Amino acid sequence: MHDSQPILPGATLGVLGGGQLGRMFALAAARLGYRVHVFSPRPDSPTGQVADQMTVADYENVGAVAEFADSVDVVTLEFENVASSATEIAARHALMRPSGSVLHTTQNRLREKRFLANIGVPTAPFAEVTTNEQLLSAVTSIGIPAVLKTADSGYDGKGQAIVHTAEDADEAWANIGRQPAVLEKWIDFQRELSMLIARSPTGEMALHGPIANDHVDHVLDVSMFPLAELEPLTAAAEEIGREIAVALDLVGICCVEFFLTDADKLLVNEIAPRTHNSGHLTIDATTTSQFEQQVRAVCGLPLGATDVVSPAAMVNLLGDLWESGQPPWEAVLAEPGVRLHLYGKTEARPGRKMGHLTVLADSTELAAERALAARQMLRTKSSSLLSS
Repeated sequence: MHDSQPILPGATLGVLGGGQLGRMFALAAARLGYRVHVFSPRPDSPTGQVADQMTVADYENVGAVAEFADSVDVVTLEFENVASSATEIAARHALMRPSGSVLHTTQNRLREKRFLANIGVPTAPFAEVTTNEQLLSAVTSIGIPAVLKTADSGYDGKGQAIVHTAEDADEAWANIGRQPAVLEKWIDFQRELSMLIARSPTGEMALHGPIANDHVDHVLDVSMFPLAELEPLTAAAEEIGREIAVALDLVGICCVEFFLTDADKLLVNEIAPRTHNSGHLTIDATTTSQFEQQVRAVCGLPLGATDVVSPAAMVNLLGDLWESGQPPWEAVLAEPGVRLHLYGKTEARPGRKMGHLTVLADSTELAAERALAARQMLRTKSSSLLSS
């Protein structure tokens, strides 16, 4: 059992990672009266812009991590691809929530898949690939088409490729430097879903979802919640989410990503031991956002209610929108029900997540329609400004 003594407002919360997830965590923490100290290799990070204190150093800098952890009451994550050494050092100097063991399991696709298999959670069939012999055996046993994924450091579709033949598989493995990988059976799915599970040191849990997600080029494009058609799946998705959180002994928040197969079965794709892009709409659409829930969980406070305030949809704003210069924000801010969230990133690159729009409406479908229209308005008006 974890130390359940609550960490009360006024304390300092440490965050490993300086991206937009940390930024929104810091804003939620500030509203509850906490201070935030961020640790990031980047000097002008989205989290650093709103945090009370910032340490700029590499995750491998043992001395800097120790000094950072000494200055806070608890350390949490906004980004899972931090060096395991950083979480090990942090845990010697402060509470680490989630623990390094959670990170160890979820950082590596093969360990994650084996963990899920061991607790009986359904996933796509998979096989380890570390040698040429294993690759050939995996193609035979898993079948094709399949997806080859790096075991380490993959997100937003990076480090993976679809394979249709044994030759494809060998080429895909060569393209990732023949590093340890996982071959997964290709799954025909209706859509991708996510569940957010917060768990406190006492074992209390609170869940948001299932959230419906549509991707473009492996990057999340649109999230919708709630959808009536997913209501029959809610109990099953919640049960799997709870089972995973308990087996991980999670303290904090995680996102479980699912495939909903054509046969209406839920398969777990992966686990993120942090808040998640698909949960951004909870800021505007539910009683307690995923970020406030993370604050409550890591501090040992009672978890918040997850009631839906309004049907909602979220669309990501990628760097491509900035090709013609600063997008005309006044166009979407004039639209009722549209909420703009920008992350403070100074360099807009194609495919880079720069912000998002959340739209509240009388129905989730209408919210999605308006969110897509609002983003298209940014593109259209930006293009017209350039041509004029």
